[in-house]
This record gives sequence, structure tokens and C-alpha cells, in this order.
Amino acid sequence: MSALSRRHLFSAAASLVAVAAAPRVVFAQAPAAPAAAPAAAGPFTLPPLNYAFNALEPHIDAKTMEIHHDRHHAAYVANLNNLAKTNTQLGVSKVTDILGNLNALSDDIKFAVRNNLGGHANHTMFWELMAPGGGKPEGEVLAAIDKDLGGMEKFQNDFNAAGGRQFGSGWVFVTVAKDGKLAIETRPNQDNPIMDGKRALLGNDVWEHAYYLNYQNRRADYLKAWWNTVNWAKVAERFAAAKAGTLGV
Repeated sequence: MSALSRRHLFSAAASLVAVAAAPRVVFAQAPAAPAAAPAAAGPFTLPPLNYAFNALEPHIDAKTMEIHHDRHHAAYVANLNNLAKTNTQLGVSKVTDILGNLNALSDDIKFAVRNNLGGHANHTMFWELMAPGGGKPEGEVLAAIDKDLGGMEKFQNDFNAAGGRQFGSGWVFVTVAKDGKLAIETRPNQDNPIMDGKRALLGNDVWEHAYYLNYQNRRADYLKAWWNTVNWAKVAERFAAAKAGTLGV
């Protein structure tokens, strides 16, 4: 073997030894998405869904439902239970009484209660108002829609337009008066009509977390698709309770 060949061989072997002896470089993996934090123990509970996360597809996707219910709503519940540890009246008073008289709360918790109890009330209603297959309004509810809101087509168009105009985060509601009269109204953030002495018959969440995974910035498409999920039998129950003065949140 020539001197040149031997030098080449020794050089290659030395390189292999150096590579083997070098510290191993390990590339860190992206952290997994955090699981929903367990709610703090207390008087407030996260209501379970009465259907699977994917039950409302293709109108609302399963991942959106899972995150919306298990993380967003759960966070409101956890925050409320933490507040209730030092403000015990929150756990014994009716939700409607608290939201209907926010000014009675001390200034140091008023803002947090408004957002978190409002969010809890809004979402508790929201999950109940949806069901696979939806259905159609009939009876007294349909008669009230025809009388007060100009019929189903006009009502849905006006409701969607109001939801589309809501700037930033918020809700679009149909409120119902004690005499059964209906009106379309919007509220910012997690405000609820209870705060104004009214009751919501139904409402749609127009926060981006309610639709962005599937619809991105197309809120109008989400508002239109949402009608396929409305549980009109539950709306009829709420309408009867509102007229009887027994509707909660």
C-alpha cells in the first residue's frame, strides 16, 4: 500500500472516531398541546354535552366543539370556583340574581364575575340550544317569529346580519319579553341579556373560538350554517318558560 493510501486510510479512521466521540445533538420536539386544566372544586360545574363532539358536523367540527366546551367553558367554571372561595355568595345565589344585579358586587370582583359568570350562562344555554338534525320551529314559537320578526326567512337574515355586525367578540341573541314578544339584540364579550333585565330565547356565539378552525374569517358562513344545528324543541321549552316567568339562563 502506498504512503498516500495509508495516510488517507488513517485520516478517514480518525474522522470516524471523532464523530463517534462527539456529543450527541438531540433536537427538541415541539411541546404537546396542554390538556384542559381540571376545574377547581366548588359550586360551579361544567355541564356535559348531550351529544358527541362530532355530532354537529359538518356545520361545527368536532375539534372546535371539544376546545370550546372542554377548555373555554371549563376555564369560566374554574375561574368562578376560584372566585367563590373568597366570595361565598357566588355559590349560593341564583345566577340570574347575580347577573341581574352586578352593581351589588364589590368593585374588585365585578369585572371578573361579569365575564366569567356571563360566559358560563351563555355557554350553558348554547350547548342546550343545539342538537344533531336541528329540526324546525312550530307552534307558538313559529307564530311569534312570524308576528314579531317577519317570518323565518327575514328573521334568519336579520339575525345573521346582526351577528355579522357585532364588532369583535360577542353574541347575537333573540330576547323574549314576559309577554312573549321577540327581538334580535347583540351583546359584547360574555354579556347576557339578564344583565339588562331581559331573557335570551336563543343565542349564537360569534367569538372567533366558536368557528375559526373551520370557517377562519368567514363569520357569515358560520352564522348561516349554525341554523342547521338549532334544537327547536329546546327553544320551544325556553319560550314557554319565559312566558311563565321561570326561565333561568
